[in-house]
Amino acid sequence: MRRIARTVRLNSAVVVVGALLAGCGLLGGSESGNEAVAGMDMQAAAERADRMFYATVGQIKPEIEWVHYRTTTGRCDVTRYWTVMTVVSEQRRGNLLGVVERFWKANGYRIKMVNPSKEMPEIIATSQDGFGISVLIGYKGQAFFEVTSPCVEKSEVAGPKRVANGRAYEGEIPTPNVRSAFWSAETPVPDPAPSP
Repeated sequence: MRRIARTVRLNSAVVVVGALLAGCGLLGGSESGNEAVAGMDMQAAAERADRMFYATVGQIKPEIEWVHYRTTTGRCDVTRYWTVMTVVSEQRRGNLLGVVERFWKANGYRIKMVNPSKEMPEIIATSQDGFGISVLIGYKGQAFFEVTSPCVEKSEVAGPKRVANGRAYEGEIPTPNVRSAFWSAETPVPDPAPSP
């Protein structure tokens, strides 16, 4: 019961932090908060957010299991959230964050913040078209991704079209419960052998 309450608190904290960061401009959005991106509505923005996430996790090898968490809409923006179900050990968190950060930089994203916290490391970046994207590793090595759009035209927003690669959960998503020989290992990644 205590673990469930802690998970609910962490998930709530992630959503609140995301909303605050989006409002502060760290996760994208237009400078004034009123100017909509021409020709893009909330549905198109949600689909763009999905593509950003899928491209990012597609770079993570070995593959991690993830599930869709939720979609929220603001006055003129939309945010998608995903929860990773693969346990990421303390010893492998830097590797995961390194893969993500390198991919974002290679794709023209501007890194706005890197929090090297041992307990809850996080990276926040912005795409060239004003979308904010972040990854946070929280309680028990559970990673959370979110993408927030800049201000766009108001519209209805459908759920993601792609099925999550993890199992489906009814109700609250639990703490990470998928073990990976690589990501869950409690040893540092061995240094590559030096070249002769």
